[in-house]
Amino acid sequence: MRLPLATLEVFNAIARHGSLRAAALALGIKPSTVSHQLKALEDRLGTALFIRTTRSVNLTEAGRALMRGAGPAFEQLGEALETARSVGSDARGVLKLAMAEHVYELIVGPKLHSFSANYPEIDLEFSITDAFSDILEEGLHAGFRLGDRISQDMVAVRLTPPLDLAVLASPSYIDANGPPETPHDLLNHNCVRYRFQSSGRIAPWRFTSPDGDYDVDVTGKFILNTLPASIDVAKRGLALAYTFKDYPADELAEGSLVGLLADHLPKTPGIFLYYPREYRNMVPLRLFIDHMK
Repeated sequence: MRLPLATLEVFNAIARHGSLRAAALALGIKPSTVSHQLKALEDRLGTALFIRTTRSVNLTEAGRALMRGAGPAFEQLGEALETARSVGSDARGVLKLAMAEHVYELIVGPKLHSFSANYPEIDLEFSITDAFSDILEEGLHAGFRLGDRISQDMVAVRLTPPLDLAVLASPSYIDANGPPETPHDLLNHNCVRYRFQSSGRIAPWRFTSPDGDYDVDVTGKFILNTLPASIDVAKRGLALAYTFKDYPADELAEGSLVGLLADHLPKTPGIFLYYPREYRNMVPLRLFIDHMK
């Protein structure tokens, strides 16, 4: 049997406010509508729910039985509605985000301390993945991607300018093997290849020329699925690595890694945060975006 929610709401209001007129005022409807809805509920149940006199309205035995069951349920519904209304309306709650490893390292990680200090009641849940996450399917609020890979039905917010790429080597590797002079020279070098954790594909080593961008199908002894391990292999002098230039900024500054083939490398479109339009007024998300920017 389908629940007669409209008539149950009227019953609950009469029981709590003590009269049909007070119930109508509380619900914002006409007294005649309250009377009609109550009669419909009593007819459906086949029993009277109130004893009505000129001075008062009192519950019958059946009415008290219904109130014992329906009253707490309406309280829970009211609390649920209030919770739904308040979710995302202030600086508290859980914010769920999908991001790749390099996004965490380059953008999010360095600003976590200050964000948590400014907004101590916002909890953060990260899904660290290189997959093109379906944030709606996975129950997430937002995600990060390179700018040219975002669905048009999402709101996209730029967080970085176009990012430089880099081919990296340690000084010891260069001393032992010499530097590649052109991207095609990489075919004679040991190169770390990155395998995407989600798709299983090998990431291309992409370069640019006056005729456009092109890929070099490098080879090597190492296939890894994390960037920190790729950087570590390069630092140890075992192979060349290919990644975002800013990712190993400390290693480049201290000289444990050297950038190669800079004139042949394209820029990426930059990193964007994206989210469904329905979350545009979600306060924790807006605060997070402003802080990351």
